[in-house]
Amino acid sequence: MNKQSAQKLPHVTTRRLHDMKSEGEKISMLTAYDYTTARILDRAGVDVILVGDSASNVFAGHNTTLPITIDQMIYHARAVVRGVQAETSRAMVVIDMPFMSYQLSSEEALRNAGKIMKENECDAVKIEGGNVIVDTVKRITDVGIPVMGHLGLIPQSIYKFGSYKVRAREEQEAEELLRDAKLLEEAGAFALVLEKIPADLAAEVTASISIPTIGIGAGGACDGQVLVINDMLGLSTEFHPRFVRRYAELDRVIFDAVSRYVDDVRGGTFPGEDESY
Repeated sequence: MNKQSAQKLPHVTTRRLHDMKSEGEKISMLTAYDYTTARILDRAGVDVILVGDSASNVFAGHNTTLPITIDQMIYHARAVVRGVQAETSRAMVVIDMPFMSYQLSSEEALRNAGKIMKENECDAVKIEGGNVIVDTVKRITDVGIPVMGHLGLIPQSIYKFGSYKVRAREEQEAEELLRDAKLLEEAGAFALVLEKIPADLAAEVTASISIPTIGIGAGGACDGQVLVINDMLGLSTEFHPRFVRRYAELDRVIFDAVSRYVDDVRGGTFPGEDESY
């Protein structure tokens, strides 16, 4: 999608995502953490930009998503929202609520969700978990804040799981996940991310609820797909799970460009006459 055609399209809303599911139109979602990337994603026609707590890993270098704070998430969110507004303003912007910003109580979760929504012009928040957060989701959505859910492998609970292996392979956990998906829908969630679960289970969940499912390592039957931008662009070369398709090898492109720059500076060929005043 070019910039001119994207400008003719309205801003993506929760209603639009619901219609896309009903019409069988797939939803594209990618993460972004900065102004420049958000501009490119919006111009390229991405439907949803997730300001993911994966910024803790790929932006700040932590081993897990747990260390990032709500104020740090808001900082990234502001940059992303400005990037979208600078282009077509089409993409929906969803912000991850970070670890311990919603787990203590529904009231604290509501305050923090409100803080996120008030301090930047994002469209929704995303929360990880099933049955234990249903009341929290209802509390937040009841005041008009859209919530995207997240089931399956939930990175904020990685120390509980003990690994990044596929979730819900066993019948009991699969049944629980299907039940949680329905509960989150009833609580008011407008969409669900399904991460690293069997494709047949993701297909069953997708067919069982009226809200869109966004898969990551969950097969092609989901209503949409999401990837971490650093993974799909080949910037994070040390992390290459099965579900990631690399659309570029920017690690090598950037390395080669920087190496040439260093050589030119050291060799005295940069700047040249045309690059000087």
